[in-house]
Amino acid sequence: MAVYARAMASDNSAQMSRVKRNLLRALREDVTPRQREMLLLYYGEQLNMRQIGTRLGVDKSTVSRTIKRGERRLQRCLRYGAEAFLAAD
Repeated sequence: MAVYARAMASDNSAQMSRVKRNLLRALREDVTPRQREMLLLYYGEQLNMRQIGTRLGVDKSTVSRTIKRGERRLQRCLRYGAEAFLAAD
């Protein structure tokens, strides 16, 4: 089973690379600068919402809402805009 899983994992490396590239493009082009900043602090620097709020001078609930809105925008972009992204490669 492990051998099969490894063999199948190598088959989707091109797809995963394309998804990552499209995610970065969507992050640059489709979220607001504030959402991008908070998403990068949360996922990139792995700060919690309280730490992000302290660093940016906003309430923790504001950080939470902003991150959720950014995530929803990215999901929509990747779900509905995937064909346009794939065609633009």
